[in-house]
Amino acid sequence: MFCPKHPRETLLAYQLVDGLNAHSCPTCSGSWLLSEDYQAWQATQVDPALRVDSLTVPINHHIDYQPSRYDNRAGLCPSCGFYLVRGRINLKKVSFFVERCPGCKGMWCDDGEWEILDRLGLSAYFPVLFTDEWQSHVRVAEAKFREQLATAEKLGPDIAEKLFELAKLLEEHPNGDFGVAYLMRRFEK
Repeated sequence: MFCPKHPRETLLAYQLVDGLNAHSCPTCSGSWLLSEDYQAWQATQVDPALRVDSLTVPINHHIDYQPSRYDNRAGLCPSCGFYLVRGRINLKKVSFFVERCPGCKGMWCDDGEWEILDRLGLSAYFPVLFTDEWQSHVRVAEAKFREQLATAEKLGPDIAEKLFELAKLLEEHPNGDFGVAYLMRRFEK
């Protein structure tokens, strides 16, 4: 097998983490995970009852990470030759792409990406990152994050934080809509 980012470089077998075999490029240090190896490892890691919408979207996580200089380079699957499909991971200050083959379902991580996914609790859910359900979950979380940033910018961080706390209390209260109606009446004057 050859590296998706350096097509003349042979991938070398190694163990990415305990129980997960992978193949690494000696030039770019990226990792190729065969679907069957990943699935066997994943079965020991995943809570089958966990729903996609309960996974944390990392949009407001600040992790000091510089994406690989090969991150924007398209790649071909080392196993079957299809172009790899890219999935964007957005962090607070940086974003990067992880890749997956639409044919054999193998996965590619550029240098350092697996470690970031692991820190975010997403390494055991790699295939989920390419689903419509996850992408929808990300869009909702990003919209909420942008709304909170805009609110904090307009009201200041102290008032915004109190507002977010009040909103959460009202959402959780069985008569929370009464509180919202009260506030709306106050601002109609």
